Amino acid sequence: MKKIVSAILAVPLFVLSLSVNGQSTSAAKEYSFDNLPVVAATTFKTDTVSILQYGAKNDGLTLNTKSINQAITDCSKRGGGVVVIPEGLWLTGPIELKSNVNLHLKKNSLLQFTKDLNQYPLVEGNWEGTPQMRNQSPIWALRQENIAITGYGIIDGAGEAWRMVKKDKLTESQWKKLVASGGVLSENNKIWYPSEKSFKGSTIKNAGVLSKEKDAAYYAGIKDFLRPNLMVLTSCKRVLLEGVTFQNSPAWNLHPLMTEDLTLRNVYVKNPWYAQNGDGLDLESCKNVLVEGSTFDVGDDGICIKSGRDAAGRERGMPTENVVIRNSTVYHAHGGFVIGSEMSGGARNIFISDCTFIGTDIGLRFKTTRGRGGIVENIHARNINMKDIPGEAILFDMYYAAVDPVPLTGEKREAPKVELLPVTEETPVFRKFYISNVVCDGAEKAVFVRGLPEMNISDIYLDNLTIKSNEGIDIQEAKNIQITNAHLDIKKASPLIYIQNGKSIGLKNIQYTNADLLVRINGNENADIKITGTDTSKAKAKSEFGHGAEARVLQIKK
Repeated sequence: MKKIVSAILAVPLFVLSLSVNGQSTSAAKEYSFDNLPVVAATTFKTDTVSILQYGAKNDGLTLNTKSINQAITDCSKRGGGVVVIPEGLWLTGPIELKSNVNLHLKKNSLLQFTKDLNQYPLVEGNWEGTPQMRNQSPIWALRQENIAITGYGIIDGAGEAWRMVKKDKLTESQWKKLVASGGVLSENNKIWYPSEKSFKGSTIKNAGVLSKEKDAAYYAGIKDFLRPNLMVLTSCKRVLLEGVTFQNSPAWNLHPLMTEDLTLRNVYVKNPWYAQNGDGLDLESCKNVLVEGSTFDVGDDGICIKSGRDAAGRERGMPTENVVIRNSTVYHAHGGFVIGSEMSGGARNIFISDCTFIGTDIGLRFKTTRGRGGIVENIHARNINMKDIPGEAILFDMYYAAVDPVPLTGEKREAPKVELLPVTEETPVFRKFYISNVVCDGAEKAVFVRGLPEMNISDIYLDNLTIKSNEGIDIQEAKNIQITNAHLDIKKASPLIYIQNGKSIGLKNIQYTNADLLVRINGNENADIKITGTDTSKAKAKSEFGHGAEARVLQIKK
């Protein structure tokens, strides 16, 4: 009898139980850091087959698509096991993962996806939370169970063959070299496209959206624009990604979609800093996820929670839930840990701890906008270290505008128009965030909270913050925001704290080096703002009121 094991070829494939005292997911009504979700483990037979047995060649010239896929198919049909990618450079087209198979990359192996875009057929897929036509992802699986990619090798998505590039994100010499390589420039000469089809697609609004009037010829005419994500796992169960480097994706890097029981451990996710839509990990409508010991250095959001966009996401109605993220590092990214903006199916029971963000545009980033709908709640973060954050250390924003979080040099942006609109199913909800033990050495702004007039961000608890930044705390259109034990080293403390239409705002034990103005309060919808346990004598002025705000809304007590 063949033995079933969960550790193969010296790769630890165990999944640490996330329950406490044997309590299962179904038994736990309320999760906490002492009672985390359970993630089911993968197990595989010891049966091992090498792609060499199927005629694969590591010469960097032979296209090994058929050999690799046949090895996976045969292994799955036999009940599963391990398919080995030996050392060497293996050129391939799209690879389909199948149930009970562990695709294992040996040390010094490079699985290189081809730059021949004709090898990627057009398929009905999903892009940024909505059904769209896309090119087949280099790695994909649909409704498979007990699958894995493990080992020590590198998987390269040949993203340079697909991606457009913005001039402002390259040096002058890099830009000249890129333009000289071929491709097509936009009309304003600020964006480079790798082909005419890629450029043509960029000129069409919602180019990839599925609709009856678009035929095969239409999609073929813009095929290169419909960039795939490097890996898409749709409606799969029990998945393990461990040890491998995933890099250079055409669009998003790792995209589990409606997948359950996913473990991602000790992986390295890497994209060029200028990679357009070059997210690291996008968990979309997934349930029961563990991410640990991993490193992200990418061109867009690092670790991101999503659940569909607008009406399509609300109709799907599948939140991303029961997620544990720990002991991981994010370098360059638009956000270290992110929720949104496509969160229309909701997100809940998310736990992130013991993580470090270095140079990410924003540290903890929670974003949405009108039209999304969906509820984001029960989000927990603790023991987060940050360094050299160009934007906000902690940001909650319900006015996401689909632009880079940090303006480029010389770029001017206007603040969104504030207007009260009716609450509908399209109105998003942010509530119940619990964040503690955050240290940030350098940011533009310490904390930014901006809700909608008709739907305030609510129930945010920030405790034990130590932040060095240019600006302090900015709270707009929010209620029940409690900040305790915050040590703020603010360069431009005028004011240290800004509040616009805030209700039940509690600021307790706020330490600061100095401030021209402690708090400025604007708007006629403020109520119950309290500052306690805070030495106000270091501020040149305590408070200032404007735009309809009244002094009676503020209480300052020792």
